[in-house]
This record gives sequence, structure tokens and C-alpha cells, in this order.
Amino acid sequence: MAEWTDHLVVAPILVPLVASATMLLFDERRRWLKNAISAAATFALLVITLILLQQAFSAGLAGQSATRAYMIGDWPARFGIVLAVDRLSALMLVLTSILGMTTLVYALARWDRAGPRFHALFLLQLVGLNGAFLTGDLFNLFVFFEVLLAASYGLMLHGSGAPRVKAGLHYVSINVAASLVFLIGVSLIYGVTGTLNMADLATRIPALSGAELALFQSGMGILGVAFLLKAGMWPLGLWLPRTYAAATPPVAALFAILSKVGVYALLRVYLLLFGNAEIPMATFGDEWLLFGGMATIAFGTIGVLACRTLSRLAGFSVLISSGTLLATIGAAQGTVLSGALYYLVSSTLAIAAFYLLTELVERQETGTVPTAVVEPVFDDEYTGALEQGDDDEVGVVIPATIAILGGGFAFCALLLAGLPPLSGFIAKFAIIDGLLGVEEAIAPTTWWLIALIVVSGLATLIATTRAGIDLLWAPSDRPQPALRIAEAAPVGALLAICLGLMVFAGPVMSYMEETGFSLQDRQGYVQSVLTAPREREGVGEP
Repeated sequence: MAEWTDHLVVAPILVPLVASATMLLFDERRRWLKNAISAAATFALLVITLILLQQAFSAGLAGQSATRAYMIGDWPARFGIVLAVDRLSALMLVLTSILGMTTLVYALARWDRAGPRFHALFLLQLVGLNGAFLTGDLFNLFVFFEVLLAASYGLMLHGSGAPRVKAGLHYVSINVAASLVFLIGVSLIYGVTGTLNMADLATRIPALSGAELALFQSGMGILGVAFLLKAGMWPLGLWLPRTYAAATPPVAALFAILSKVGVYALLRVYLLLFGNAEIPMATFGDEWLLFGGMATIAFGTIGVLACRTLSRLAGFSVLISSGTLLATIGAAQGTVLSGALYYLVSSTLAIAAFYLLTELVERQETGTVPTAVVEPVFDDEYTGALEQGDDDEVGVVIPATIAILGGGFAFCALLLAGLPPLSGFIAKFAIIDGLLGVEEAIAPTTWWLIALIVVSGLATLIATTRAGIDLLWAPSDRPQPALRIAEAAPVGALLAICLGLMVFAGPVMSYMEETGFSLQDRQGYVQSVLTAPREREGVGEP
């Protein structure tokens, strides 16, 4: 019999799913109950994912396989639904839980009341994200993609308003087309191989040849288009900055990880299926990822310099982050993976914090609260301005609101620009060091990639500095709006985690290095999934 801890693998899907279904039993007047259920489920999710991360870490230290497979219904992996958690999926689960907890706290300040069914949609979004990170086969990856997209449609339109509805409908149409492309690619792959289990696919690819190989490559190419659209690669990601800018702040912050779902899918599928140098497709898609990623960085760099709103700036920062990761994967350097994973975590947290700060800064600029607010802000729930003091005091007293927002904004700017000594710099330095640390001659495209990484950081610094001067640090006679603790705390928590990534860079980078090595251990993943012990012994395969 399996121990109860073995069932924790499926808990990141079941906990938010059950909580979301429970909320449908209550109407919007039971707001306090919905808030409590949503907060409890999200906190439980954070605890569970941390346990899974610790288990994956401990298994690696003990010399055991860090990959754990969970058979839904106790069916064999080739025929049933299999969930697999390893170092990478555990890392993404924790990252999702952190974003979920912080954005939920921020939303509880006012944004959850901007429209109906916010909490049910929010938890379904977490279901789709966690399922995408856990699933071990392509069809269920498609299913969980649809779950998270269906929830994101509702969250995108949350709060109504003409600009939001217009951007939301564009977002829906783009992703429906991407889902159709995804399904076509999956169908071709299944028609050729007879399986969609990723571990099983890895064992069958070497036997493909001739027409079967051509059809399989076509299916993988079509599937790659769907992944790249979700990752935001240029020109497939032109919709992203405008769409994310129209979403409510907590929704946009949670959406910061949506593009990383596409990157995760590429890492998982690409390295597992094409990481074997002995198969004829060992370099399949390398150049597309490299040059597409570099074009995305360039487009994002131009965008951050040209945009005039903070929300658009954050959207183009998402593109720079995705482009850096895609180009790094396309560089096909195993030593770069650890830096890329470190950068994935750091940039996602920084962009989420930046989206939350955006609304607070713009509120300070206008001196008003958002139109979606339906209840007043109570005086005992926010930090007010400092008193001016005596007339003979020398200097100017900075209001507490400006001090908090200015400090957080500057921290985000340094993180996104990649300046030392913060985690953004460590991540970019690790990527560049990996690109240069190859034994053979360095390709010209590598130098171009390094130049783009450096220039994009400089452009981000220029853009954020300009925005900070215009919106925060210029003298203003406008009254300072209230800043709730529930709004400031999530931003502080995200930035504190980024600070922790810097302070504990050694252990964190060691974990990322082990994760990179495990991603290249195709045989270890395949054996862990296909030979995983089942709960009932002696059950024959159908």
C-alpha cells in the first residue's frame, strides 16, 4: 500500500478544484465565507507544494530518483493518466503557489468585488497551472491548458469596462486558435506513435523513419507553434503587452506565470524527446528557439523604450523574460539551464510584483482609487502620510506612501534590469557564464544573444527610471491616496523572496544545477514513469 504522502502528488490539483466547486454553492452575499475558503485553499496549496519540493530535494540528496509518478486509477502509465513530480515541476508548483497566495491577498483588498465568481475562477486557474506542471502525457497537458485558459478568460474580463472587454475578446480568439493548433499537433503525434505519454514517446522516437518520421516532425512542429504562442515568442506574442495591461492588477500578476507554462512545456517535451544525441532529431527546433528568442528580446527592448504606461512596460518585460529563456534553451548548452531556471523564478516574481505596483503607482499619480472599487477604504487599514512636523524643520518630509511605493518600484527596476547585487544580475550572469563556458569556439550568435541580454537590461533601466521620475519622484501637489496593508504586503513578500534568492544564491543555484542535470537525464525520467510501482500488485495490463 502507498503511504499517505504519496498522494500529495495529486493534491495540488484536487485542493483548489474542490474549493472552487464548493464556492459555487454560495452566492455573492457570502463574501466572507468565499474569502475564507479561497485563502485556506491557497495557503494549503503553498504548504503542500513546499513539501513536494522538499521531497524532491531530499530524494536527490539520498541518491534516489527525484521523479515520482502517480497513477490515476492505478492504471499503467502507457494506458492511464499519470502525474509526475520532479525537481522542475516541484519548483514550478511552488512558484505558482507563491503567486497565487500573494495575488489573492492583494485581490481581497478590493479587486475580488469588481465582478462575480472571482474566487472560483481564480482557483480553477491554479488547477490548470498545477495540472500542466504535473501531467506526464501530452493529451492531459492539452486538457489542463484548456482548464487554465477557460479560467483566464473569465479573469481577463473580470471588472468589465470597454478596453478590458476588447482586449479580452482578442485574448480569447488567439488562445482558441492556439488550442486548435495544439490539438492538431497532438493528433498527428498519436497517429504516428500510438501513444501520448511523454516517457513512452521518448522510447519510441528512435524507431521512427521515413514517412512516419516526417509526420512526427510535422506534429511536433505544429505543437511547438502552440507552445511558442503561449510563451509569447515574436511574432506570435504581439497580443501579450496590450492584453495583460487591460487585466486587473492581481490577474495580470498571476498571468506573469502563464508565459512560463509555454516555456515549461518546451523544456519538458523538448529535452525529453530530443535530448538524445543519437536520434536523427537531436537538434530539432534549436535554431527556431534561438533566433525566435533573440527576436523576442529585441522586440521587447524596443517596446519598453517606446511605451508610456507602466502596465505596457510590464508586458514588454514579460516578452524580454520569455525571449531570454527561449533563446537560452535554443542555445542547446546544458550548462546554461541552471542560470535559465534561476532567471525564470527571479523574473516571474519581479514582474508579478511590478504589475501589483503599477496600479498603486498610477493611483498615486491620479490621486484616485480605481473605478472598480465598490466599498470605501477604512482608515484603520492603510498607512497614511507622515506629519509635516514643526515649521522650523529642515528638509522635506516624504509621505509614507511615496516612500513605500518608491522603494518597491526601485527594487523592481533593479531586478528587471539585472543590476548587481540582486537576483536578476545573478541570473543573467549565470546565463552569460554558461554561454561562454563552452569548450568549442563560441558561435557569433552567442555573442549576439549576450549583447541582447545586456542591452535589454539597459533599456529596462532607462524606461523604469524615466517612469519613476515622472510618476513618483517628481514634486506633486496631489493628495496622497490610501495604501492598504493588504496591498503593500504582497508586493513586499514577492520582493523579499527575490531578496532571499540573492542572499541564498549558493543553495538555490545548486538546486537549479541539479534540476538542469535531471532534465538531461532522459533515461531516469523514463524509468521512473514507466516502471513506477502501482498500489495494487498483480493487476494485469489491459
